[in-house]
Amino acid sequence: MNAYVFPGQGAQFSGMGKELYENSDLAKELFEKANDLLGFRITSIMFGGTEDELRQTKVTQPAIFLHSVVLAKTLGENFKPDMVAGHSLGELSALVASGALTFEDGLMLVSKRAFAMQKACEITPSTMAAVLGMDDKAVEDICAEITDEIVVAANYNSTGQIVISGSYNGIDKAIEKLTAAGCKRAVKLNVGGAFHSPLMKPAEEELAEAIRNTTFNTPVCPVYQNVNALPTTDPEAIKQNLIAQLTAPVRWTQTVINMIADGATNFTEVGPGTILQGLIKKVDRKIPTQSA
Repeated sequence: MNAYVFPGQGAQFSGMGKELYENSDLAKELFEKANDLLGFRITSIMFGGTEDELRQTKVTQPAIFLHSVVLAKTLGENFKPDMVAGHSLGELSALVASGALTFEDGLMLVSKRAFAMQKACEITPSTMAAVLGMDDKAVEDICAEITDEIVVAANYNSTGQIVISGSYNGIDKAIEKLTAAGCKRAVKLNVGGAFHSPLMKPAEEELAEAIRNTTFNTPVCPVYQNVNALPTTDPEAIKQNLIAQLTAPVRWTQTVINMIADGATNFTEVGPGTILQGLIKKVDRKIPTQSA
């Protein structure tokens, strides 16, 4: 069975999508439609922007979404998913590619999501850290020991790789404790805030209204969502899980395990980079991966 996966923030690079734009009339049409809907030429930044320009909140998330969704649409009849999943932001790409959302509605939700998350980051300065070489439960327990600050497990990326999220002091305390407990490595990430943590509650509340007011359709295949790593085709369940996603952890390791258990025999990453391919290989090396 064919599993298609869609990357999240961090996969962007200068020049992303340019080849698609130049070689496909459909891609050009979709990119130009995105420029109109967003109110600025995001393609100019995607195709030739600096690293700093691409890191702007209003650019990063829509850019990755556009690259992924346009690529999926240009595959045409070759895009035949039996199941889909996306990492964080990538979940919205997966929902559009599988027909649960229109291109236009997906892009608008991504844009609103980006701005809502940026505002939440400004309310409480915060960050994230990658933790390598430690059991998930051990990381969770150490985070739970820190009761005077917010710090939680945010991304279960692969076996032995987890990302924690929280206040600056909370992350500092957690890194100290994790290092003392014998983790292989614990290092802060260059991100704008504590994504997938309780500190994103203001963003969740803001985005919830937009999600509730958007029409969701039944996708062409099951969508494995971040909050529970389980497949669904029910539009209302998809909505609720998408709302909860901003403050809940991304259960990517469990998602991959569940997709394999449900018959996935091939994973294709749709979008910029090969980040998810690397993570999937660390969960189960017997399943082949490829890029679209």
